Amino acid sequence: MNELAGKRALVTGASRGIGAAIALALAGRGADVAITYERSADRAAEVVRQIEAKGRRGLALQADSADPAAVRRSVEATVEGLGGLDILVNNAGIARGGTVAEMDLADIDALLNVNVRAVVLASQAAIPHLGSGGRIVTIGSCLAERVPFPGVTVYSMTKSALLAFTRGLARELGARDITVNLVQPGGTDTDMNPADGPHSAGILAHTPLGRYGTPDDVAATVAFLAGPAARQITGTTLTVDGGLNA
Repeated sequence: MNELAGKRALVTGASRGIGAAIALALAGRGADVAITYERSADRAAEVVRQIEAKGRRGLALQADSADPAAVRRSVEATVEGLGGLDILVNNAGIARGGTVAEMDLADIDALLNVNVRAVVLASQAAIPHLGSGGRIVTIGSCLAERVPFPGVTVYSMTKSALLAFTRGLARELGARDITVNLVQPGGTDTDMNPADGPHSAGILAHTPLGRYGTPDDVAATVAFLAGPAARQITGTTLTVDGGLNA
């Protein structure tokens, strides 16, 4: 598979988990890939090593997605380091639990800054560099459309915001032949939400397929949306949740 040969991609928050799997899936299809990381420099370097082992160029950029200047710099550094930008994957995200009554302002701000503002700012910075056939793919959550238990209301709100952002931006960029789509994972076996974690039993009880997904499941969906087979898909949401939201 080499359908992304010659493409340059930026995947935010990709030193591990879903982001790392996305970066490697894009590289496996021929793209050069830059990734951002906040603190995990060693893990980011390993992802770059694996990208390069596939014969592609890799670039690791330290960037805190809560910092607007760092978000913008990561896009510019990608353009400089890879010679352009064709695919932006807004993957970086955080989770904070707690009821609305008990959540403090710092947690609310952190969720909004990383899960919403960083997506808007990275997309805004990328738009001038994207040409015909460009792609913006954002990673949301199946909790954007259904809140099955208390304690995730604010988190779910930040992911719901991505639905409107994706639809609106798709309309803004359609005339330039740039597609904008949203991928919503369900229970996915990562460090943040392990398949044997404290919330897994409840998630699996509501998942028709009865299993957690893997980062590769999400990555395959993103790679499809980034490729030529998805040229007519924009402003839509693909939910990769084992049927949790069915």
